[in-house]
Amino acid sequence: MADGLDMARILNGMWQVSGAHGRIEPEAAVAGMLDYHDAGFTTWDLADHYGPAEDFIGQFRRRLAATRGPQALAGIQAFTKWVPRPGPMTPALVAQSIARSLRRMDVPALDLLQFHWWDYQDSRYLDALTHLAQLRDDGQIRHLALTNFDTEHLKRTLDQGIAVVSNQVQYSLIDRRPEVQMAPFCQAHGVQLLAYGTLAGVMKEAAYAPA
Repeated sequence: MADGLDMARILNGMWQVSGAHGRIEPEAAVAGMLDYHDAGFTTWDLADHYGPAEDFIGQFRRRLAATRGPQALAGIQAFTKWVPRPGPMTPALVAQSIARSLRRMDVPALDLLQFHWWDYQDSRYLDALTHLAQLRDDGQIRHLALTNFDTEHLKRTLDQGIAVVSNQVQYSLIDRRPEVQMAPFCQAHGVQLLAYGTLAGVMKEAAYAPA
């Protein structure tokens, strides 16, 4: 996906633990994560607001190291997201949010941090991304990315001099909207697309309709 970032072709999404999909049994969840790992599904996609998802990653990593040896940790990736409320984005606020994810996931650095912003009328998303880029340069984030950005605001991000490796969008056999502008733009600028809902996903909300 990027220099120093290999991933499984299919990601394990952790949206199901966000709280709206029924009761979660933590022990069973972590045991199930080990089963997925052993089957070759070694990349996890999650977010700071997916309930205990980041905590589950931390528990899973500790269980994996205890049962398979610390070297086994080199074979997994965990891609989290930061989805803040729009508002002032100070260096301290951004650093505190990333520190929280580092602590919950029990990692020295985030493999991939995917940033999302709900309100493009508030341009302070560029402040947040500037501070995230600094944390990446400082080694707390290995790779910086976006999620559900449209083409216009992806372009504004790159024009600001902020490098991102990917943008996660819905892109499926049915919903092919990213082919209009997003995919050509990403190809031209070396940005990968992480697709979700790839088989038959359909999302009607404008906020999730990259153009």
